[in-house]
Amino acid sequence: MSTTTTRGVAQPAPAKASQARPRRGLRGNPTVNFWLFTGPFLIGLAVFVFVPIVWSVWLSFFDARYTVTPSHFIGFDNYKQILTNSDFPDSLVTFSVFAAFIVPTTWALSLGLALLVNRLRFMRAFFRSVFFLPTAVSYVAAALIWKMSIFSGVRFGLANTVIGWFGVDNIAWVSNPTPPWYWLVIVSLRLWIQSGFYMILFLAALQNIPAELYEAAAIDGAKPGWQTFRHITLPQLRATSTAVILLLLIAAYQAFDEFFNIIGQKATWAQTPLMILYKSALGTSQDYGAGSAGAVILSLLICLVTLVQGKFMGFGRGEESK
Repeated sequence: MSTTTTRGVAQPAPAKASQARPRRGLRGNPTVNFWLFTGPFLIGLAVFVFVPIVWSVWLSFFDARYTVTPSHFIGFDNYKQILTNSDFPDSLVTFSVFAAFIVPTTWALSLGLALLVNRLRFMRAFFRSVFFLPTAVSYVAAALIWKMSIFSGVRFGLANTVIGWFGVDNIAWVSNPTPPWYWLVIVSLRLWIQSGFYMILFLAALQNIPAELYEAAAIDGAKPGWQTFRHITLPQLRATSTAVILLLLIAAYQAFDEFFNIIGQKATWAQTPLMILYKSALGTSQDYGAGSAGAVILSLLICLVTLVQGKFMGFGRGEESK
């Protein structure tokens, strides 16, 4: 070790700063790292999403009965068949009724739960997990529990047991369309499963609202409660509310599991668009061309509703343009 002399005292020479050697190989190439991490996901996305979409659009222009590799081109005949079939427009009416129930109730319940959890000062994580937990439950399993245990038409069902304490006769919740008690079964099931997820979205948005807004409102004389919620909290949740409503509408269009497992496909008074397409493509007719045409129509309808809803609520606009 070399030394230097300062005022007669020998001191070790300062060590040279070691230069960091650039990484070589795969670890030092950001492009390779990017494709290593995203490649499997992109391959799965292409194989299981993009290719089926393109294949479905292609099938919709062919006579594809009992085959997914047709050769007889028929143009827009499959689209005419779906649109002139009375079952498909009737299913859109069922969807409209379902959406009228489920969208506003889920939005209000999710926002209410988020406001309650956000005000907690203890066990916030516990209640957040409890409300979010039903999201992990399968729709099929939940539908069977709702149908066979809670809203069973016999006297051993939980709902009939409770109303029996008050002298009310047993109710056939899902087998009788008049009165339509089945809406209570389906909407309560969807509320139980969905509300926790959208509660998390609202909770994240509430926690991002600056506290200075509430302090300034208090100085200006705003009363806590409804006045503060209406003029501060709700406007700050505009973007989240728009996203939640769009997601709820899309999910309502895709309603299938609860209707299929609770009511069944034989009951023509409660058929959703996906159930009609399921019977066309996977029923006895095995008409994949008509089913694909219906899927394309439904996808375009979802896109149209999404665009109209986003335009109406200002989704994607900057703060300066509001």
